[in-house]
Amino acid sequence: MRGTRTATGAALVAGALAVTGLAFAPTAAAVTPQSATITASCGIFGGGAATLTATQSGTSAAITLTSTAIKAPVAVAQDSITSTLTMAKAGGGSTVFSGKKNPAMASGAAVSVGPLPGTVASGDSLDAYGGSLKMVIFGVTVTCTTPAKQSPGPFVFD
Repeated sequence: MRGTRTATGAALVAGALAVTGLAFAPTAAAVTPQSATITASCGIFGGGAATLTATQSGTSAAITLTSTAIKAPVAVAQDSITSTLTMAKAGGGSTVFSGKKNPAMASGAAVSVGPLPGTVASGDSLDAYGGSLKMVIFGVTVTCTTPAKQSPGPFVFD
């Protein structure tokens, strides 16, 4: 009988802890849209269509840029490009996503950087238009800009 009481008590404690954990767990947040297309201009390094993919977890967000139109100027090792993506915030200001995250790329390969982490607030509306992407590759800074708003629209964070 004593074993049954102990098992029942343990089950109740475990259940109470699980419920408490759910009560304090962060709520799932979503960014809309999850991906957008831009036209990037990176000077002598190329330009053209690029895809931005965004994720969000609370106030933490990350954006990845991929493009078959923008080419790596030289072969680069994994996580060797320092990238800073500045996104224009609706109503003024900007939000910065930065990091040193990229796959290994051969010279002339399609460029991919990210996920680049940043901090957002609920309701932030961010667009690549009015911002820039700076990539430092072996000490050389490549700056990309976009001449128009991203499509289908800005990233809106929950």
